[in-house]
Amino acid sequence: MDSAVSDTLPTHDGTDEPAVPAALPDEEGAQPWQTDHSRAPIATKIVVAGGFGAGKTTLVGAVSEITPLRTETLMTEASADTGDDDLDATPDKVTSTVAMDFGRITLDDDLVLYLFGTPGQQRFWFMWDDLVRGALGGVVLADTRRLTDCFTALDYMESCGLPYVVAVNHFEGSARFEVDEVREALAVPAHVPVLVMDARRRISVVETLLALVRHAYDAAPQ
Repeated sequence: MDSAVSDTLPTHDGTDEPAVPAALPDEEGAQPWQTDHSRAPIATKIVVAGGFGAGKTTLVGAVSEITPLRTETLMTEASADTGDDDLDATPDKVTSTVAMDFGRITLDDDLVLYLFGTPGQQRFWFMWDDLVRGALGGVVLADTRRLTDCFTALDYMESCGLPYVVAVNHFEGSARFEVDEVREALAVPAHVPVLVMDARRRISVVETLLALVRHAYDAAPQ
């Protein structure tokens, strides 16, 4: 039998007829890059970091166009006793991310962002090296009720040279601070964008992600 791939298909009566491609899936509502087979989307990885309870899971869930992957588990009194799960500022929080959050969003027609939310507790920091590998940049969420909780994420981004933006996620009932005040309190370098956002609102998160992409490309070597 000839090893070459045949361009015909056998029929039930033994004759051959030209092969036809499988029917394309329903393209209604698809993005332009999904129907234009001459181009491929630019896919990149974004890391969302910050302290415990800062809103990372909420941020990923607010914009993901797929059902987000969450690795949350119920918190116990034992974990609270370690001091790693400080609930003073978030008394209603009953779950915590123990591995990562994962979501996807398509921006600007053919730019696809894969979002990876890091766990906030110290006992899970060993996962950060794997999560940031290959990332374009990071979003550091800052909770004004406890700004010091994001110091570790800021130091980590600086140490590995990953471009990042600081997103101040104001919670209801928390004190309001201006961007310059947050920048000074966190000692954020002048070239790093600092934004005020709401992790529950899709448009607010999208604006933050676009700011990160612009900053990351501006910071990239020419």
